[in-house]
Amino acid sequence: MSLLDALWHVVNLFAAPVWTSLILVALVKGWVWRQPLRGVTWRRLWGESALLGCVGVLVALVVLGADGKLTGYALWLALASLPLGWRLARA
Repeated sequence: MSLLDALWHVVNLFAAPVWTSLILVALVKGWVWRQPLRGVTWRRLWGESALLGCVGVLVALVVLGADGKLTGYALWLALASLPLGWRLARA
Protein backbone atom coordinates (compact mmCIF):
# COMPACT_ATOMS: atom_id res chain seq x y z
CA MET A 1 0.00 0.00 0.00
CA SER A 2 1.39 3.36 -0.96
CA LEU A 3 1.32 6.49 1.17
CA LEU A 4 -1.47 7.91 -0.97
CA ASP A 5 -3.57 4.77 -0.46
CA ALA A 6 -3.06 4.98 3.29
CA LEU A 7 -4.09 8.65 3.24
CA TRP A 8 -7.28 7.79 1.35
CA HIS A 9 -8.10 5.06 3.84
CA VAL A 10 -7.80 7.50 6.74
CA VAL A 11 -9.81 10.19 4.93
CA ASN A 12 -12.56 7.71 4.11
CA LEU A 13 -12.58 6.41 7.67
CA PHE A 14 -13.45 9.86 9.03
CA ALA A 15 -15.55 11.14 6.11
CA ALA A 16 -18.76 9.44 7.22
CA PRO A 17 -18.92 10.88 10.75
CA VAL A 18 -17.86 14.34 9.56
CA TRP A 19 -20.52 14.60 6.86
CA THR A 20 -23.18 12.89 8.93
CA SER A 21 -22.49 15.43 11.68
CA LEU A 22 -22.98 18.23 9.18
CA ILE A 23 -26.36 16.83 8.15
CA LEU A 24 -27.31 16.26 11.79
CA VAL A 25 -26.44 19.83 12.77
CA ALA A 26 -28.28 21.22 9.74
CA LEU A 27 -31.40 19.31 10.72
CA VAL A 28 -31.20 20.22 14.40
CA LYS A 29 -30.26 23.88 14.09
CA GLY A 30 -31.92 24.64 10.79
CA TRP A 31 -35.27 22.94 11.11
CA VAL A 32 -36.15 21.41 14.40
CA TRP A 33 -34.74 23.43 17.31
CA ARG A 34 -33.85 26.77 15.79
CA GLN A 35 -34.75 28.97 18.80
CA PRO A 36 -33.10 27.02 21.64
CA LEU A 37 -29.80 26.80 19.73
CA ARG A 38 -29.82 30.40 18.53
CA GLY A 39 -26.79 31.39 20.63
CA VAL A 40 -24.52 28.60 19.37
CA THR A 41 -22.78 28.86 16.01
CA TRP A 42 -23.13 26.23 13.31
CA ARG A 43 -19.38 25.77 13.20
CA ARG A 44 -19.14 25.05 16.93
CA LEU A 45 -21.99 22.53 16.84
CA TRP A 46 -20.53 20.83 13.79
CA GLY A 47 -17.04 20.74 15.29
CA GLU A 48 -18.22 19.19 18.54
CA SER A 49 -20.43 16.67 16.77
CA ALA A 50 -17.78 15.72 14.19
CA LEU A 51 -15.07 15.40 16.83
CA LEU A 52 -17.11 13.02 18.97
CA GLY A 53 -18.21 11.10 15.87
CA CYS A 54 -14.56 10.58 14.90
CA VAL A 55 -13.77 9.49 18.45
CA GLY A 56 -16.62 6.99 18.13
CA VAL A 57 -15.12 5.62 14.91
CA LEU A 58 -11.74 5.15 16.58
CA VAL A 59 -13.26 3.52 19.66
CA ALA A 60 -15.31 1.17 17.47
CA LEU A 61 -12.22 0.34 15.43
CA VAL A 62 -10.21 -0.51 18.53
CA VAL A 63 -12.95 -2.36 20.41
CA LEU A 64 -14.54 -4.23 17.51
CA GLY A 65 -11.34 -4.72 15.53
CA ALA A 66 -12.81 -3.69 12.18
CA ASP A 67 -14.57 -0.82 10.52
CA GLY A 68 -18.02 -1.21 8.99
CA LYS A 69 -19.86 -3.02 11.75
CA LEU A 70 -23.35 -1.88 12.66
CA THR A 71 -22.44 -1.55 16.33
CA GLY A 72 -19.63 0.80 15.40
CA TYR A 73 -21.95 2.96 13.31
CA ALA A 74 -24.42 3.12 16.18
CA LEU A 75 -21.64 4.16 18.55
CA TRP A 76 -20.36 7.04 16.45
CA LEU A 77 -23.87 8.24 15.63
CA ALA A 78 -24.74 8.24 19.35
CA LEU A 79 -21.54 10.11 20.18
CA ALA A 80 -22.13 12.61 17.36
CA SER A 81 -25.61 13.31 18.74
CA LEU A 82 -24.38 13.74 22.30
CA PRO A 83 -23.26 17.41 22.14
CA LEU A 84 -26.47 18.43 20.41
CA GLY A 85 -28.60 16.73 23.05
CA TRP A 86 -26.49 18.21 25.82
CA ARG A 87 -26.93 21.75 24.45
CA LEU A 88 -30.66 21.25 23.99
CA ALA A 89 -31.00 19.99 27.57
CA ARG A 90 -29.22 23.09 28.84
CA ALA A 91 -31.39 25.46 26.77
